[in-house]
Amino acid sequence: MTALHGDVDEGFGHLADVFAENFEQRNEIGAALALYVEGRLVADLWGGLASRDTGAPWNHDTLALVFSTTKGATAICIARLVQEGRLDYETPVARYWPEFAEAGKGDITVGEVMSHQAGLIYIDPPLPVEQLLAVDPAVAALARQAPLWKPGTAHGYHAVTYGWLAGELVRRVDGRRIGQFFAEEIAGPLGLDFWIGLPESEEARVSTLVGAGRPETEEELELMMKIAGPGTNGGRALMLDGAWLINKPDR
Repeated sequence: MTALHGDVDEGFGHLADVFAENFEQRNEIGAALALYVEGRLVADLWGGLASRDTGAPWNHDTLALVFSTTKGATAICIARLVQEGRLDYETPVARYWPEFAEAGKGDITVGEVMSHQAGLIYIDPPLPVEQLLAVDPAVAALARQAPLWKPGTAHGYHAVTYGWLAGELVRRVDGRRIGQFFAEEIAGPLGLDFWIGLPESEEARVSTLVGAGRPETEEELELMMKIAGPGTNGGRALMLDGAWLINKPDR
């Protein structure tokens, strides 16, 4: 049985039971859970392994990649700049980032970008991973690109482009990259163990990811193909160096 650690307040014991079930019944390897109610910490739990390969335990200060949860942190940076009067949700992005007006995007507002209405859910044509990681080539490509639909008339999850778009808005009005802005204006003052761009000094605390298993049923496979299969918008958003990031089962 996996050793679990932490505490829960009276009345939240069932939460600890369900957390334990993840390890006993759902093949969880390592995890942590914190629950706040009206600003009060009522559950703080952790357990399992931070690395299955090394056997390193999951500790109270273990870090984890949180994927698209980072969009919330990114949106907070934009909201801070709006609060300060340096950005406005109703103003066209091109007012702050002139190159963005290319290919019929001159009227797309900051609010439409932040609410996934801009029609820029992937970079077309795809860029090699080196250019994606360099950020500036990705930003320049998005500025040149035409939207997939008339902005403001539909939503489409900007799974991988959201950070580039919002980050460039931050850089244009503030001068700092979004990771630096978040660290200095948000995470630092609040004492958060959260980064957009992890410092090398913190790498030893990061847990190792284990990929999800392949779909177990034809129904699961069919649903995955509809959402993110080759040729779908979701699938194109998940292309990297011309390769599809989701492994299709051999069936």
